[in-house]
Amino acid sequence: MQDFSHVNLQARALEALMSCSPALKAAQVDTLLADWQAGHLVLPEAGALPPPVLDPGRPERPELVPHTELPRRRPGSPGGHAALLHAIAHIEFNAINLALDCAYRFSGLPADYYGAWLGVAAEEAYHFSLIEARLKDLGHAYGDFQAHNGLWEMAIKTADDPLARMALVPRVLEARGLDATPPIVSALKRIGDAETIAVLDIILRDEIGHVALGDRWFRYFCAERGLAPEATYLVLMARFDAPWPPRPLNVEARRKAGFSDAEIACLEAGKAASTVR
Repeated sequence: MQDFSHVNLQARALEALMSCSPALKAAQVDTLLADWQAGHLVLPEAGALPPPVLDPGRPERPELVPHTELPRRRPGSPGGHAALLHAIAHIEFNAINLALDCAYRFSGLPADYYGAWLGVAAEEAYHFSLIEARLKDLGHAYGDFQAHNGLWEMAIKTADDPLARMALVPRVLEARGLDATPPIVSALKRIGDAETIAVLDIILRDEIGHVALGDRWFRYFCAERGLAPEATYLVLMARFDAPWPPRPLNVEARRKAGFSDAEIACLEAGKAASTVR
């Protein structure tokens, strides 16, 4: 029988993070989470951070291009419909890597931090499988359309600070997904795609929890450093040139994810921090 008693969680998370096959990555995530829940993995000790992952495992396709080069994805045509689902699949695939990197990258944190992010990675893999199946129903596969690397670029920028990571990946980039879902659902209703809407209902439910998890740990790190969370959030958005959320916001979802009414009002008004570089 294999002895798991001294297997380091970070090493296993890195192994899954660097897997290029979506199917293999998903299988590794499921095994990793099961081993964690069974108590087979060793927590990362406090100390020097491991090397950042600049280029995580991904398949050869899709081709990655600047986001400004991507056409608008309108589901009114068959090609636009498939391109929209492909964009969602790409977000979900990247989200697997982002969750794994949260477990791999940062050391010396409470045990429930690692277990929670491994759970997120498993849910993101499930989301990817659901959207991938819908793409297949439309005669396409992941990789058939171009995509951008914006999510991972922010992971690289925040690789040295878990507070910035929690603020700018879950609370900025993933929270934008909460806002984007209602307009996408409306567009899919117009073309009668009830199957994808049912998938998006699952994804939205889970993503509220993922953003809430980021909110929890963002506030935890702020409390450790004696920082006011909501003011710090705006400062970090300015410092890292994070994208401001397009309106309208999904107010109900953001409230469930931990955003206060005052913070939502600030985001809706488009008021950024004046400066703190």
